[in-house]
Amino acid sequence: MTPNAASPSSGPSGPSRRSFLASTAVATAAVAGGMPLLAACGGSDSGSKEGATSGKAADKLLPAFVASTVARPDLPSKNGSAAGYTGKVDLTALATSVPEKLGTGAPIKIMSPFWGSPPKPDCAYYKALDAAAGTKVTWQNQDGNTYGQKLGAVLASSSIPDMVVVPGWELVGKIANAVTAKFMDLGPYLAGDKVKKYPNLAAIPSDAWRMGIFGGALRGIPMPTADATFIVPYYRKDLFDKKGYSVPKSPDEFLGWAKEATSAKAKVYACGDMSWTAFNVFGVRSSGALGWDMGADGKVTYRIEQPEYLEALEWTRKLFDAGVVHPDDKARSGDAGQRFTAGQILVYNNDMSAWYGKTAEQAAANPDFELDAMDIFGPDGGAPKLHASQPANIWSLIRKGASKTTVENALAAADFAAAPYGTKERMLVDYGVEGTHYSVEGGVPVKTDQGNSEVINAWVMLAAPAAYFAHPDHPDIARKQVEWQQRMGAFAKKTSTYGMNIVEPSRYANLSSQFEQLEIDYVRGNKKLSDVQQAISTWKSSGGDKLRDWYKELIDKNGSGN
Repeated sequence: MTPNAASPSSGPSGPSRRSFLASTAVATAAVAGGMPLLAACGGSDSGSKEGATSGKAADKLLPAFVASTVARPDLPSKNGSAAGYTGKVDLTALATSVPEKLGTGAPIKIMSPFWGSPPKPDCAYYKALDAAAGTKVTWQNQDGNTYGQKLGAVLASSSIPDMVVVPGWELVGKIANAVTAKFMDLGPYLAGDKVKKYPNLAAIPSDAWRMGIFGGALRGIPMPTADATFIVPYYRKDLFDKKGYSVPKSPDEFLGWAKEATSAKAKVYACGDMSWTAFNVFGVRSSGALGWDMGADGKVTYRIEQPEYLEALEWTRKLFDAGVVHPDDKARSGDAGQRFTAGQILVYNNDMSAWYGKTAEQAAANPDFELDAMDIFGPDGGAPKLHASQPANIWSLIRKGASKTTVENALAAADFAAAPYGTKERMLVDYGVEGTHYSVEGGVPVKTDQGNSEVINAWVMLAAPAAYFAHPDHPDIARKQVEWQQRMGAFAKKTSTYGMNIVEPSRYANLSSQFEQLEIDYVRGNKKLSDVQQAISTWKSSGGDKLRDWYKELIDKNGSGN
């Protein structure tokens, strides 16, 4: 069965944040990403849609939490980590999480982002899922890389599919406001004990459901993420061992090692663009709502105002200046992951899904290939100061005006998609039908060509269980992923905006948009430190100080997320 994949907790300074997310969001199966919302929705149905709903006001809207006892993980969640399944699952004795079909077979149309080539509407995979869940889904799969454009157009029209998947990174501008205006309150179907009709949805953690509150109502069925979701600094353990390199444990050690490991003549460079990791090393908060935090002194600040923000950028620039970053990374061309597997760079950062993805990819072609993850160190080599990711960042929503039958069938589909690992339902969602989409080799499911073309990323986008890792063919990777998250999660704190679905006033929508490109240019030596400092000053005078006051009022009113 396929694990939940992780997305970044800090946006990239190489590729754009959005293109990176689009390419990795469903790198394995359901996304358990931590990319902070670029904007999110709150407020109320009447009047302003700005703000958030949290605390006691939110508690009244949430479904009751009923933990699943169907399949217990070998490695329970700890310090905000995902859970891990490392033992071999008996595929002949899978548990059942949906004992009776909840769907009535009524037709529903679902629009969702899709990466790759969608299968035919009448493919064997879709037919099998509909038969098992009691649904009749017509998938309106849209190119994930341009999903925002399609989503915006659809939400602006009068013809909205019954169910729509909305990723957090698309919640900007008019799309953010449309979520409240165009999608229904699911409270009458899911609030409190009502959710118990859908046991897999009831097992979704409450913090994730809290993120499904839009416009003062429970509208979004969430895809849960682990709090300890961070960008991972991967290194080529096989090459480190061969060269006798020690894993660096501080920024200074990393720079010193990088100079030693780089040989332009041999076309081997120490690393790719390490900006993502640098922000974590120096304790810089994520962009978006999670970038705001209230200190012990009661002062609210944004990430670019942290002294550590400039320190992180300066260290990354040192790497570029020292010539230890691959030229293609500096030019922002090609694929850093391919350079990593080719041994052209020895360290690169990516989301958690690459741990398994690269291992599986290289298993046959390069059996000596081994990657591992550095623990994130602090600025002085001590403990880092990390920040917890939001507990959900993708939702499926049901259009306003949908009939009761449509709603119940959409919820039945979501409940099936949220089945936990170790169940028949999860197996069907992730692998399809045995003999058609996969075969069992040595007790491990292996997808056929048909499985690889049909069982991709449709049903997994509707909902997901609590975050987990499981790789039947590489169980040790799941263990390493969970243990790394547990170690890093011990150093993570929640910001004041943790767990809040926030929509900023539209007049500030593009206030911070310049910083992504500015970071890219500065670390590559194309901008001066004074340019960054001036941009921060301009940000403050152009609305940043007023937005700070807005956030302080919001936190004072709703309480802090930490």
